[in-house]
Amino acid sequence: MITVPVQNESDFDLPTYATKAAAGADLKAAIQTALTLQPLERKIVPTGLKIALPEGYEAQVRPRSGLAAKHGITVLNTPGTIDADYRGEIGVILVNLSNSAFTIEPGERIAQLVVAKFEQIDWKLTQELTETARGEGGFGSTGKN
Repeated sequence: MITVPVQNESDFDLPTYATKAAAGADLKAAIQTALTLQPLERKIVPTGLKIALPEGYEAQVRPRSGLAAKHGITVLNTPGTIDADYRGEIGVILVNLSNSAFTIEPGERIAQLVVAKFEQIDWKLTQELTETARGEGGFGSTGKN
């Protein structure tokens, strides 16, 4: 487990994990009044949170499966990446992909935040790549779906 410094400029608790084994901590809407998303409308919803990730880590903003499955509400740029050197407020770009308006209440859980280690790539230009059984097959080439 890593420790991440956080500033909370909202009236709501810090993100929490719904279960002991959960990968994502729930982000809440730091809004004062209800916010309605019309069908196909998108808005950046503030969280009131600013974080200082250690170098070599990123935070990914992901949709909540219940909002997506039940209401068609998802994170538009999934996953949204927060870099270790970003110090601004975390905003969640929500979009309503349903045919009905959806209202977000103050403090409602709107997304998940997953923190992950990563490595930057040192690109090596080459004329040939190693062969694999799959080769250049993509976009459904390994099966029906």
